Amino acid sequence: MGTARSPWQIFWREFRKSPTALLGAAVLLLLYGAAIVADFLAPYGMVEQNRELNFVPPQRVHWDGGPYVNAPRLVDPARIRYVEDPARRSRVRFFVSGRPYHLLGIPANVHLFGVDAPNEIHLLGTDQFGRDILSRLLFGARISLSVGLVGIAISFTIGILIGGLSGYFGGWIDEGVMRVTEVFLSIPVLYLIVALAGVLPPEMPSDRKYLLIIVILSFIGWASLARIVRGMVLSLREFEYVTAARALGAGTFRVLVRHILPNTLSFLIVAATVSVPGYILGEVFLSFLGVGIQEPVASWGNMLTAAQSVRVLLSFPWILAPGYLIFATVLAYNFLGDGLSDALNPRKIQGGKSG
Repeated sequence: MGTARSPWQIFWREFRKSPTALLGAAVLLLLYGAAIVADFLAPYGMVEQNRELNFVPPQRVHWDGGPYVNAPRLVDPARIRYVEDPARRSRVRFFVSGRPYHLLGIPANVHLFGVDAPNEIHLLGTDQFGRDILSRLLFGARISLSVGLVGIAISFTIGILIGGLSGYFGGWIDEGVMRVTEVFLSIPVLYLIVALAGVLPPEMPSDRKYLLIIVILSFIGWASLARIVRGMVLSLREFEYVTAARALGAGTFRVLVRHILPNTLSFLIVAATVSVPGYILGEVFLSFLGVGIQEPVASWGNMLTAAQSVRVLLSFPWILAPGYLIFATVLAYNFLGDGLSDALNPRKIQGGKSG
């Protein structure tokens, strides 16, 4: 008989078998890490603009004893067409001093790369206001990626507690709670968003709108989870170990937290993983409609508003860069969710323990 493995060892053994799940986890770690150190990675500030360099295409990096870029030169103002100007070559420098910022509470002014003023470097091009797209993508990631995590934390806390108590007590409590969840599930989300767009004052600060987005998405999302958790608890409360815990005098809260809800953990982890993209897309949708984060604060959603024009899409396709990141993030979460679903399969865990 082989050595018994811990649940964590079994999980890691099964998780490693899925290359797509590992790829999804790596992509998410890269994106969230970049968002945390956005001030260091971004060559420019979120709102810095140069109106003389609007819609500059992504600059090519050349090599001649080191990386360098050629400054763009406007040759067709009507069509906003640029060409490289070899006479204005700028050496790309690393770990350069620039605008001050705070990284994890520590004051700093070092940036990963940059060029000597007055020239500029725009590896992903600029938008209609001459703002660096790469910098805005990094700063926008903080909002677009954190919405999902904070929203899941709120909605899952509400859904788990309400669903757990409803399933555990049953009777009139269960009946009343389920009717309330049905009311929330019947709310037409699209009409609610349109109504909010007409009610919210346009001068509301973006940080308040950010919190409002989280609250809206969280209170809409908890009801369906509560129904699922309630069904699982209805089944788990009849198990022998729960009956034994009650017979030994364990209170309601202790039985729920220590004996019932932990047995739903594998489902909740997978559900949270596959639900985060919904919150990210919700922020994108709200910001795109003008209800969410507004200029000049950057989020992936409001950055896509510049791509509403067919002319812009055809002439300046790099404006769609936020869309590619949104697609990659959603795909990575789905890959991770599939891998977690397989790795947290109770049959595999029980088989690994007995092996």
